Amino acid sequence: MGRLYDLLRGYVDDGTVPGAVALVAHGDRVEVSAAGAAGTGDAPPMRRDSIFRIASITKPITAAAVMMLIDEGRVAVDEEIARWLPELASPVVVRTPSSPVDDVVPAVRPITVGDLLTFRAGYGFPADFSLPAVQPLLALVQEQNLRPQRIPATDDWLARLAAIPLLRQPGEAWLYNTCSDLVGVLIERVSGQPLPEFLAERLFEPLGMADTGFWVPEDRRDRLTSSYAPGPEGGLDLLDTPDGQWSSPPAFASGAGGLVSTAEDWFAFGRMLLGGGTFRGRRLLSAESVRLMTTDHLTAAQRVASTLFLEGQGWGFGGSVDIAASDPWTVPGRYGWVGGSGTAAHIVPATGTVTVLLTQRQMSGPTPPEIMRDFWRYAAGS
Repeated sequence: MGRLYDLLRGYVDDGTVPGAVALVAHGDRVEVSAAGAAGTGDAPPMRRDSIFRIASITKPITAAAVMMLIDEGRVAVDEEIARWLPELASPVVVRTPSSPVDDVVPAVRPITVGDLLTFRAGYGFPADFSLPAVQPLLALVQEQNLRPQRIPATDDWLARLAAIPLLRQPGEAWLYNTCSDLVGVLIERVSGQPLPEFLAERLFEPLGMADTGFWVPEDRRDRLTSSYAPGPEGGLDLLDTPDGQWSSPPAFASGAGGLVSTAEDWFAFGRMLLGGGTFRGRRLLSAESVRLMTTDHLTAAQRVASTLFLEGQGWGFGGSVDIAASDPWTVPGRYGWVGGSGTAAHIVPATGTVTVLLTQRQMSGPTPPEIMRDFWRYAAGS
């Protein structure tokens, strides 16, 4: 079984997770381990092709998709989003981050595509979740958290978001999450295709990501794991079953966290990024687009203000970028992200490495849990 299996098994045996799948690839050497079960009780054993709700490791995929449209000249990084998202053409901003939601001023400039990609549009979550302007956004997101069937259709969702003032001026601060959903809407408006259709045609089919999508057909549902939240007394509370929220197409395809996938599907995506946008001889993204995705775009002050989420690292397009070797697993240029459902996926261009960890236990906050840190430590030393 190996040391990777032993690592996962330890967290299964102590009740942290019902099961997990992990993948570590260094070039052509690939190690995949599955441990535990797809759920509690009499659930079937975990498999290397088990399907998980991957939450925010959806974000790099959404960013890559819009970069395809940028490569084709259909939209530009410095373009104002108002052409495609007129609902956000005249945003207002709370006077100060602590101001009431009705104390607003006009935005000093329009929001651009680049603002969305770098999470600096003014929408999203800061370190302080108690701020008045965060509350309506938090209500909108909590309503959809791991419950895609509860999200209103795209146009309705965008109208609700447009009624919420920006927390910060465009370009001023890094704020978490919401911009990836806006990138997903942007892809639909620019391409004229629903996001699930665009991703399937342009990314999933060319990469062979056969088990990645926004819902799971019945003939594959036996491989979809159940998902859980930490219980109040240390146990696990059931959040969703294979026949639950991902058993039918959602009205809103969340570019921030709506996908299900497998470890080897995300590995294929990571290999494409490591290949500078090519996969098995076929170019999907320009090398420049991959470079932009995997380059830190934040200022030092923006990184410091975002320490709760980024832990001192930077942000590219759709994922974090390591800029300092602060831990055994952090390597300058390492790119990827973590998902609130208990997932993590990264590439390390300097070593040609892809790492993917998929669990079923929802994170209790922005700080990665110990199972992730142990996995990253293992991957760095293997």
